[in-house]
Amino acid sequence: MALKLKEKQNYSKALTSTLGATLLDDGCFFSVWAPLATSIIIHFYTFEEEPLGSIKLVERRGGFWFGCVEGVKAEDCYAIEAQGEDKPEAGLYFKAGRLLVDPYAKALNRPIIYNESLYKENSAAFIPKAVVLGRDDFDWDGVKKPDLERNSAIIYEAHVKGMTKLNKEIPPSLRGTYLGLAHPVTIAHLKRLGVTVVQLMPIAASMSEPFLVQRGLSNYWGYNPLCFMAPDPRYATSARNAVTEFKTMVRELHRNKIAVILDVVYNHTAEGGLDGPVLSYKGLDAKRYYAYATKEEGSRDFLQYLNVTGCGNSFNVDSNISLRLVSEAMRYWITEMQVDGFRFDLAVTVGREYSDSRNYRFTRHAAFFKYCFCEQEIDRALLIAEPWDVGWDGYQLGRFPAGWSEQNDKFRDSVRCFWRGDPGLLGVFATRLMGSRDNFAKRTRSINASLNYVTYHDGFSLEDLVSYNSKHNELNLEANRDGANETTSYNFGVEGKTTDPDILKKRRQMKRNLLASVLISQGMPHILGGDEFSRTQHGNNNAYCQDNDLSYTHWERTAENDDLIDFIGLLCRVRLSSVILKDLNLDDDNFHLRADSFLVRWRKSDGHLMESEDWNNPQIKSFLLYIGDRDSQGERWCFIINQGANEINYKLPSVPDNKMWMAIVDTSEENGVPQRYSNAGGLESWVAPNSIKVLRMIETKNREFVSEGLEYIRHRNRRDFDYKFHR
Repeated sequence: MALKLKEKQNYSKALTSTLGATLLDDGCFFSVWAPLATSIIIHFYTFEEEPLGSIKLVERRGGFWFGCVEGVKAEDCYAIEAQGEDKPEAGLYFKAGRLLVDPYAKALNRPIIYNESLYKENSAAFIPKAVVLGRDDFDWDGVKKPDLERNSAIIYEAHVKGMTKLNKEIPPSLRGTYLGLAHPVTIAHLKRLGVTVVQLMPIAASMSEPFLVQRGLSNYWGYNPLCFMAPDPRYATSARNAVTEFKTMVRELHRNKIAVILDVVYNHTAEGGLDGPVLSYKGLDAKRYYAYATKEEGSRDFLQYLNVTGCGNSFNVDSNISLRLVSEAMRYWITEMQVDGFRFDLAVTVGREYSDSRNYRFTRHAAFFKYCFCEQEIDRALLIAEPWDVGWDGYQLGRFPAGWSEQNDKFRDSVRCFWRGDPGLLGVFATRLMGSRDNFAKRTRSINASLNYVTYHDGFSLEDLVSYNSKHNELNLEANRDGANETTSYNFGVEGKTTDPDILKKRRQMKRNLLASVLISQGMPHILGGDEFSRTQHGNNNAYCQDNDLSYTHWERTAENDDLIDFIGLLCRVRLSSVILKDLNLDDDNFHLRADSFLVRWRKSDGHLMESEDWNNPQIKSFLLYIGDRDSQGERWCFIINQGANEINYKLPSVPDNKMWMAIVDTSEENGVPQRYSNAGGLESWVAPNSIKVLRMIETKNREFVSEGLEYIRHRNRRDFDYKFHR
């Protein structure tokens, strides 16, 4: 059937309820927001980009151009041409003949790769085409989302490509793809670790910055989005199947009780600033999609993009159309694609509004946050903020609304410095261990508001954190000027790789201390994918442009890596077995009102309580945290933290006659299972130098049962091991 604009249209209700392309029984309905354009033309193509014809939309209501085109079928593709004035000083970027990607595209027929000459001379060849999707007939096979509470979230951050690209146990055609991440080998590994959430680095279609392309590099991380709703075709075995393959990945992870959250970038786009390319938003309504500086008389200066993101532009969620796009994108991922939540990159930008038509400020009462609260599907999703951007007053840790969790960089820095050996941090470390209530106030924020981590995609990997004192970013071709200068790291005497067995042993123990600190602390734990395999970036702490094996996970099955994987698995299972570790409820915190409540005591090695002056005494380098149910028959724990260089014997708290203290984690052991300082040798009260020891009160009759379970952990090949520690 030839393309034809349907006459006598009556789609007034549809145009206000949907944007983009919607396939109907009598054609495909298109709605485009471009209030200042003089005309809108839709250009149609086959999936392989053979031209099919063009249709000019002739109806407009307010800022919406719309029309129903007969002859369009599923998998046909299109691009938008918006005509009008090309006057950047007025915020106008219309141009005849320039094709644009629909901001509401839910699939693209190919990735977008920046090419200067094509961009300037052949727009049709440069721009990928939006795909018209048919009715959703994906078979979810009855698999539902995991019934995951925030207090049971253990997050594993992964890059779709980097996680499986080098895994030889996965078929070559699937490595580095959505299906590779859904492969049984990958899922078995995640289950062995014991994580419950996979956080995917950006998978929305993105474009590498022009300056990177000129250097022969690319934006591997993907934090430069073109579309907010289209899964990047780069990670599909076939661009035609990108949506289906993404859904398959989510379904298979859900089938194994692993939730999926997306790292989303709603703070800027790939269009850059004033000199950046016109790809989509600029060419339709730059005035509303972006934020600008304000002139003295109060009007917007469209020649000065506000750049609170450091990426050239700031997406203005204070405007109606931008908020609508972001909200519809979130709802689409949650409902159609069945993801479980989001991590918001530079989330302060999303919460900025023009408070008095001049100042672009963050407010926890922004319309964006109100929308998230009012939309039930979003409100009950997992929402994590990166609580800063680079603009004025951009650091907002602890100031996001209740119900949100926030990346706690103070946890990261305090824990790193503490285990590096910095003095005077005993009290700070204890504060981080208990949920950073100096930043996340009791009664107003959940104990899980703090997202605890020591490594993230940006910065050193865990292996590099204990192997380098300084960054080594020369491969980024910026003369080592990029990336954070302060690394809060320690190399233990040698910068980088070494064969010294003593240094290697110290590094391994330090990694276990750092990971244990994350997994036993109050809050939501976050692990960086690849750390369990001792992944190194050779000192590069800003590897965003390294799409190569420097960034990929090397699935090396060494004895040391197996021990570290087992160690993480042990800690995850310990955490998930405990109410106290997941969701502490104290008498002075009524954010959650529950029947149970817990006691907390801080003790010195002689059994006496820590006094206020002890926290600042440089001679004291250890403490015991005694925490548990007020009912003496309930759940109780001892966490012994020893920053010092000497082993210490602790007087353990007394227990009822039918109870005993069982040592279950010891970071001085390669796989975390107590051996030298265990109950078997009568040394459960001793703690090794520079280590963490975890003891749990158990019933005496369960002693042998727990001991056998710990012994079992020492053996190899335990992918399906799921031991539950008994109270």
